[in-house]
Amino acid sequence: MSEFDTQVNSLLTSVSDLLTARKWRMATAESCTGGWIAKCCTDVAGSSDWFDRGYITYSNRAKEQMLGVSHDDLLEYGAVSEEIAWQMATGARQHSQAEVVVSVTGIAGPGGGMPGKPVGLVHFGWSIGDQPVVCDSKVFEGERKSVRQQTVLYALRGIISRVDVQA
Repeated sequence: MSEFDTQVNSLLTSVSDLLTARKWRMATAESCTGGWIAKCCTDVAGSSDWFDRGYITYSNRAKEQMLGVSHDDLLEYGAVSEEIAWQMATGARQHSQAEVVVSVTGIAGPGGGMPGKPVGLVHFGWSIGDQPVVCDSKVFEGERKSVRQQTVLYALRGIISRVDVQA
């Protein structure tokens, strides 16, 4: 088993326990990970008790159609931005009614970077319980697969830390 698999399995045990204890459901809104977070969640036996759905919105059009992301905001801020991560999380929450949503949008590489938006930049949005959406961003090092794996791990850690404070 790879180091990534070991870390994901450990994190998902925590996610499963936290969501199951609260009878909460989870949804994902993914761009740069192409559904990898949802895939990892559904690899867990019994995940149907807590995982609801995943939106893979790789294109801007998919973000608009599936999650209600603003076309004007995509033009103004770009798909890889806090504004779009926030809208992706909000849209997935509204369409799924899951209590826990994570959104990710980023530049996994090897190309696509630009001034102010380097390869490895990922924006995250978390919608947890009745709390407002919280966003964060990270710049991950490495090649495409590594950036995507680090994104999955960071997204899951963000769920755990935010659900854990919702007593």
